[in-house]
Amino acid sequence: MPLKAVHVKNVPNLDQVSDDLNSPTFNTYPHLVRPAEDFMVIGHRGTGMNLLQSSDPRMKSIKENSILAFNAAGKFNLDFIEFDVQVTKDDYPIIFHDNFIFTEDKGVIIEKRVTDLNLDEFLSYGPQREPNKVGKPLFRKTKDGRIFEWKVENDDHLCTLEEVFQKVNHSMGFNIEFKFDDNVVYKEDDLVHAIEVVLRVVFKYAKERSIFFSSFQPDATLLIRKLQNTYPVFFLTNGGSETYTDTRRNSLDEAMNLCLAGGLNGIVSEVRAILRNPGVIRRIKDSNLSLISYGQLNNMREVVYPQLLMGVDGVIVDLVEEITEAVADFGETIEKEKVGEEEEEEGDEIKCSQCQLSNLMKVIPGNIGKGACTLGCMGGIQLKDGCS
Repeated sequence: MPLKAVHVKNVPNLDQVSDDLNSPTFNTYPHLVRPAEDFMVIGHRGTGMNLLQSSDPRMKSIKENSILAFNAAGKFNLDFIEFDVQVTKDDYPIIFHDNFIFTEDKGVIIEKRVTDLNLDEFLSYGPQREPNKVGKPLFRKTKDGRIFEWKVENDDHLCTLEEVFQKVNHSMGFNIEFKFDDNVVYKEDDLVHAIEVVLRVVFKYAKERSIFFSSFQPDATLLIRKLQNTYPVFFLTNGGSETYTDTRRNSLDEAMNLCLAGGLNGIVSEVRAILRNPGVIRRIKDSNLSLISYGQLNNMREVVYPQLLMGVDGVIVDLVEEITEAVADFGETIEKEKVGEEEEEEGDEIKCSQCQLSNLMKVIPGNIGKGACTLGCMGGIQLKDGCS
């Protein structure tokens, strides 16, 4: 089923398991007018993640995963904002992406695991709420091991999940990602405890806010579904871009199997996995699952448009202003071309022009698109001649 929005009705107890795991009711936002109808744009960590090593000032404009970023995202025609939730040592759900947090003391970099901190210590990093209070300098380690001071143009203090519910405009939907360390083997009791801590805050403050959950941790997604049936649950996967010992994480086919076996509502996939194998879109939709993509390629309108045409339900993006404007333009283009609005007599082929596919191939790295045939000859996509 396409993901639109879900509203809290009768909130279940944490141990309630529904007989019908696909029971959540999806409704459209009455106040949002989406030009490309059901296609969603979701703000990654608010207005986009921070790439401190980047020369692009847009990637260092507003502190990611902050109240400031979430409310700034609300100025654009976004359906949801995505953010990462972890649980502190003293059982407070906090908003932070990385597994480790860094500071500097007398020239020495100090590293601590976020979930080993209590709330007060976590909030002591970076800008402080009190005007005269100075926090610990905040640093970040990149994937290649470099460490940068976390400097952005518009900074903000770290925050809790409770604050996000209370201080972010209620019309904004939340994609809450349960964050777990890929390098840690979790006991089921530990996963259940962390999930329950988060769910208590969600159920207390959500009211009518639209919410869906996601996680890269396969067992966590299954447990989130078992512990509640009010909100949709999505499995996050890079679809094989990296290899894990848990084979459920290594392909979109494995992701589909997990979702169908566990009663999950859909998949959030790295966009390259979808572009390598667009035929999977039809199989996912035929399985009554929703499909959302993420990844830096989603910051290019040339990559977003074909996904809309091929049936992807939405994209998670960093450049929210640029992509929301692009999607508005797409709506006008689709209306003019009538692409995908008419069913063929022999099936529901997705119509996509050769020009659109050609443009896509120009911007996608060679290991993804090795010719228009990759997209044009798979997944029931019907090519149209010419460009509009």
